[in-house]
Amino acid sequence: MSELFEEIGKIGVVPVIKIDDADKALPLAGALLEGGIPCAEITFRTAQGEEAIRRVGAGLPEILLGAGTVLTTDQVDRAIDAGARFIVSPGFNPKVVGYCVKRGIPIAPGCSTPSDIEAALEFGLRVVKFFPAESFGGLASVKAMAAPYPDVKFMPTGGITVNNIGAYLAFEKVLACGGSWMAAPELISAGKFGAITALCEEALRVVRKARGFPTEPPRP
Repeated sequence: MSELFEEIGKIGVVPVIKIDDADKALPLAGALLEGGIPCAEITFRTAQGEEAIRRVGAGLPEILLGAGTVLTTDQVDRAIDAGARFIVSPGFNPKVVGYCVKRGIPIAPGCSTPSDIEAALEFGLRVVKFFPAESFGGLASVKAMAAPYPDVKFMPTGGITVNNIGAYLAFEKVLACGGSWMAAPELISAGKFGAITALCEEALRVVRKARGFPTEPPRP
């Protein structure tokens, strides 16, 4: 497992960002940092996604920044050129995965079946995204699929909320969870960055409790 994914595992939660206005990208990233989450996956679902990645990568390089909903090798190039440090895809596309592996770019492809996982293993991957998590059986499915693959870690995404993330993270094969509730599009559009910070803080308390850490980090 790459050092980058180890860092994501230490955070435990990856905000999945769908953003329509790149001008809000830096204030949003600042809100995530203020809430204690130095990580974000900005998706290519909107026309502003690439520019948002570029602005966050340039303005707040301390953010562990990824690009999501990456479907083509062209999008891989654009995401990395814009400042993304890792790639996330909704499904397993051998062309995209092979391209990232060849370039040494960390990628977590979407895997929802044992066949997907074995395809990922063929490319040397040990971290996969389980998507859409809740629609595909939730934690029970993660546990069932993890059993034959002791070296694989999962990043469940899709239907993850503050109410169920703790159960996922209590399972040792779950590296981290992706979720959009902390920075929902309507909060971003309305500029409610204080609310986003509060939701991040709440999420981190749940993460820490699930992993047996004090719910409040030690103060310096």
